[in-house]
Amino acid sequence: MKKSYQLLLLVVLAFSLVLAGCSSNSTSSNGGKDSDSDGKLKEAEEQPLAKKEGNSITVGVADNFISMDPHDTNDTLSYSAQKSMLEGLVGFDKDMNVIPVLAEDYEASDNAKEFTFKLREGVTFHDGTPFNAEAVKVNVDRLADPDNNLKRHSLFSLVDKTEVVDEYTVKVSLKEPFGAMINNFAHPAAMMISPKALEEYGKDVARNPVGTGPYKFSEWEPGDHLSVEKNEDYWQDGLPKLDGITFKPVPENGSRVAMLQTGEADYIYPVPTEQANEIQGKDGIVIESDPSIIVRYMSMNTNKEPFNDLKVRQAINYAINKEAFVKVVMQGFGSELDSVIAPNTQFYSKQDPYKYDIEKAKQLLKEAGYENGFEATIWGSNNSSTMKGMEFLQQQLSQVGIKLDVEPMESGTMSDKIWSVENPEDAEIELYYGGWSPSTGDADWGIRPLLGGESFPPQSYNTAYYKNDKADKLINDALQTADPDVREKAYADVQKILWEDAPWAFLAVTNTMGGKKNYLEGVYLLPDGSLSVQEAEIKQ
Repeated sequence: MKKSYQLLLLVVLAFSLVLAGCSSNSTSSNGGKDSDSDGKLKEAEEQPLAKKEGNSITVGVADNFISMDPHDTNDTLSYSAQKSMLEGLVGFDKDMNVIPVLAEDYEASDNAKEFTFKLREGVTFHDGTPFNAEAVKVNVDRLADPDNNLKRHSLFSLVDKTEVVDEYTVKVSLKEPFGAMINNFAHPAAMMISPKALEEYGKDVARNPVGTGPYKFSEWEPGDHLSVEKNEDYWQDGLPKLDGITFKPVPENGSRVAMLQTGEADYIYPVPTEQANEIQGKDGIVIESDPSIIVRYMSMNTNKEPFNDLKVRQAINYAINKEAFVKVVMQGFGSELDSVIAPNTQFYSKQDPYKYDIEKAKQLLKEAGYENGFEATIWGSNNSSTMKGMEFLQQQLSQVGIKLDVEPMESGTMSDKIWSVENPEDAEIELYYGGWSPSTGDADWGIRPLLGGESFPPQSYNTAYYKNDKADKLINDALQTADPDVREKAYADVQKILWEDAPWAFLAVTNTMGGKKNYLEGVYLLPDGSLSVQEAEIKQ
């Protein structure tokens, strides 16, 4: 299957390089037929409601969950499950606008250093602990304390103190102005955990989440399923409308699609792009695809040879046909990445693309002393879509003499190999094929955690181990002010530096792609790729 897929990839690629804009039908890596790769989703035909028994649903996902502690989570998938059980003071609506959740209202001081939240009354955590200002203080203090070594500390490193004004009013003061702080509070990392649970479980709260959300934690068998059940005492009238939800990791695309077709799953994501139009409107299936703020890239460890050479990094960018990547790997359901952040992210600034140019790539490699190429290893998840992307990159770079060893890993294993490294010099990672969603919707969280000089693992997600003092200063300058014009200029300048320095191979912006049975409503993907199930219901 692997050899036939690689042969197929070469054939499809050959056509895509010669005939720009053409689409093709081929056999996908999971054995199904590819849909037309023009990125257009056909409208679902009118069909009767599929049959459904019971009032619980199963959601098929592509990878295993890592943690149920939002303060110490670094993947959007885990947040999707957490959001069924936990809530923050504020959150995002479908369009990434900030909306009140556990806070009825909030206000920021003119200098953007103080944020005061008026909390909802009568809300309790699942273990009966009251939700109040003291509970908020416990959570924010936990996030703000660097000694806790939490993965999301950087979102709250500016917090100076949190004060209980009264039982239902809390004030958070920052060390310095930061106009986008309310977006950080809307990030799922700021969801509230029961103080009693934090005290009782300690670090094991990652396996025992206790929140205020519409569903309560039931059980988690890693690699098999995670289940939540209805919170009968939920504070929002009329919700939840389901009895329970089971999240089931299914890394193989074909198996995940089959679950939706047979009714074993009621919702799956992501839907493999090569099968989207094939299953749309059949078996009671509805596919939904929308632009996202998720970027797809390949990071290069700039501490290691040959990736410490700018010419090598730029050569790799010229050697990859981004248009073909979108067509072949994403079936056209996306767009070429033309900055380090997506166009719908605040303060995005478009850059001049690295146009596909094999000869220029070879010349740069020759100038860098690698005329005959070199060997390297690329890491990525073991789901079908990621493996397809890595094998595409393997084929592309082979054209300039770079031989890639593709090493797919289970998500937990890969997380350990990347984020257990304390000393950058000990990092084994060479190339990493991944994606990132700046879940605050702001440029800060699309740039600083990934390419900031103080964001090396395990503190954050700079898998390129990239550091540029000028870029770091601009990132810091943008944090120092609430003036949008000043922030816009700083982020435009830093995007230009990062683009030219090329610590990544800049690939694509993905579309969100979810599939559901037509009796299911109120389930949707946000632009950051996270799932919302709060209003889920079954229509019969």
